Amino acid sequence: MPIHHEGAGLSPSTATPQPRAGAHVPSCPHQPPCPASDGQDREAARTVACHPEQGWSLLCNGVVTFDDTGELLPGGGVIAPHRPTDQVASVSTC
Repeated sequence: MPIHHEGAGLSPSTATPQPRAGAHVPSCPHQPPCPASDGQDREAARTVACHPEQGWSLLCNGVVTFDDTGELLPGGGVIAPHRPTDQVASVSTC
């Protein structure tokens, strides 16, 4: 939870912007551009924020990936965990 200081002019909702349905995700600055968040290859986008201690990473296309292989899409959609059951789990690096 963000800390709110009196007189700072920020409420918790404005201190930490949250994606909302129909929200615009900034265009990718990478060359070649990262895959779109609605593409089958969306997980191939570059990681822009990594928090392994919390179990999630933010990709350039606005997708939040979780250690359990679930995903949160920029418009609020959810992709259920899709971990393969016949492969050995690997440790991801950020």
